[in-house]
Amino acid sequence: ALETLKMFEKKDSRVKSAAATNLSFLYYLGNELAQATNYADLAINSDRYNPAALTNKGNTVFANGDYEKAAEFYREALRNDSLCTEALYNLGLAYKKLNRIDEALDWFLKLHAILPNSAQVLYQIASMY
Repeated sequence: ALETLKMFEKKDSRVKSAAATNLSFLYYLGNELAQATNYADLAINSDRYNPAALTNKGNTVFANGDYEKAAEFYREALRNDSLCTEALYNLGLAYKKLNRIDEALDWFLKLHAILPNSAQVLYQIASMY
């Protein structure tokens, strides 16, 4: 899968951004944060309005402990796609890590309106209370 996605890196900016977004996510899942960061940057540089790329970049920053910067990337992803559920969830987590509980709860409640049966979202809301 990685080799196939890497072939798309040389295509036009939208295809390159999509391939780099997927590569970033795969490297993130494999806990290869340096590679995940590189591909998230490539995806954003290819398409600044790609909410998944912005979310991936936020995830790599979050994993390095910079929760404020991660929140910035998640907010930018939401400006481009207000229903990006991963960005909503992760923004709630970032605010929770920053001990900004009211703001975290607000984001989890917004996400709950979109995903009312999500056990993960319900857990986060319960933990806020």
